[in-house]
Amino acid sequence: MPRSTGAVPRKQKKRKVFKAAKGYFGGRKNLWRIAKDAVERGYEHAYRDRKKKKRNFRRLWITRINAAAREQGLTYSRFMNGLLRSGVEVDRKVLADLAVRNPEAFAALVDRAKSGLAQAG
Repeated sequence: MPRSTGAVPRKQKKRKVFKAAKGYFGGRKNLWRIAKDAVERGYEHAYRDRKKKKRNFRRLWITRINAAAREQGLTYSRFMNGLLRSGVEVDRKVLADLAVRNPEAFAALVDRAKSGLAQAG
């Protein structure tokens, strides 16, 4: 049997890495070892930051809700507690969107939260 080489799979792997490294600066786009390291590092950052993106959006929504609730005379935690006690199940993404785009509807939710707090305490 003839000796088999790894030429084809190796070339495919390299082509994949160099395609991913397209647009990188200097040797990071066309030198194998450097490009491979740069692409692997890029994949690590991409994986980590997909998780981080979700945290960042949640922080943004909470900040927006807090600012809008404080304009109505409630803190974020009291507002969320009031919504929970009054049985309103709206997630933070929707609440933040209402706070920015529809302040009247958000004010109605604040009134509902206040009534939920008053009933509980």
